[in-house]
Amino acid sequence: MDRRQRKTRSAIFQAFRALLAEKSYSRITVQEIIDRADVGRTTFYAHFETKDELLRAMCEELFGHILSSALDCTHTHGLYSDTSAPESVFCHLLQHLQENDGHILDLLSCESSEIFLRYFKDSLSGLVQSQLLARSRRVNRDLPEDFLVNHIAGSFVEMVLWWIRGHRRQTPQELDRYFRAVIDPVL
Repeated sequence: MDRRQRKTRSAIFQAFRALLAEKSYSRITVQEIIDRADVGRTTFYAHFETKDELLRAMCEELFGHILSSALDCTHTHGLYSDTSAPESVFCHLLQHLQENDGHILDLLSCESSEIFLRYFKDSLSGLVQSQLLARSRRVNRDLPEDFLVNHIAGSFVEMVLWWIRGHRRQTPQELDRYFRAVIDPVL
């Protein structure tokens, strides 16, 4: 994708995010998105076939960036000035969420949050699979792996929602400690 295409795509994403802050996903039209992004209808459809495809692409970009950043402990976004990166990939993920990169916390708590929460949980499943189950499964070997992945990813998403609703009073380190205290006995 060339620079012009990236700029157009970014304008569409920004317009879409702004509209999501104002109203529910189901009430947003493609016309409103292109008006806000200041692009033509043909340009919009050159990038996305539907509004649903735009939503999917935006979620993949947002969650993909945050999850890949969490996996890459050298990718710190200045989070650890004089200290080393945390051992827990989930703490690292929470620190990225705390930065609210791409206004992700706003999307997770907006009127259309159920859509974003589903994408977030689906995105987390791979992280749970690679970081927890593949490395540390010592107990409950009789439980199906897909059940555990679903349970752990769902617990993490619910914890993030609890954190957002509580005005993010806890630090990522505290949340990580809470999360591991609940999840470690299952593994």
